[in-house]
Amino acid sequence: MLLKSPPLLGFCAYSGTGKTTLLTQLIPVLKEHGLKIGLVKHAHHGFDTDLPGKDSYKLRKAGACEMLVASAMRWALVHESPERTVDPVLEELLPHLSLDELDLVLVEGFKHEPLPKIEIHRPSLGKPYLFPKVPGIIALATDL
Repeated sequence: MLLKSPPLLGFCAYSGTGKTTLLTQLIPVLKEHGLKIGLVKHAHHGFDTDLPGKDSYKLRKAGACEMLVASAMRWALVHESPERTVDPVLEELLPHLSLDELDLVLVEGFKHEPLPKIEIHRPSLGKPYLFPKVPGIIALATDL
């Protein structure tokens, strides 16, 4: 059986430009149109998805290489890879999404990945455009 592969659309910009802000406004609009949206976000630094003191945090800190926590409403998988020195690429991460259940996957960051991207640019920040240095940019979103 072939799994459907939803289209990918990336959003790239300098840190602090408003990628997450734009996406938090865009996702509800897409959802109102009946689309099921997946999202992959790049984090430049380590991150935690659970809180110190919670059982899931304690179990992960005890040495579990993978920690899956589940409830009726959601589940989350945290995979530890402390020996890794480079960020994973989208090709490694996408299989962890339920691609056959999604209509579109939005990608925040991952600017050097080969996918169509919208560059977010705020002239007031004084940063240069990423286009044409970053591959795949097909459109520009700005606050002009």
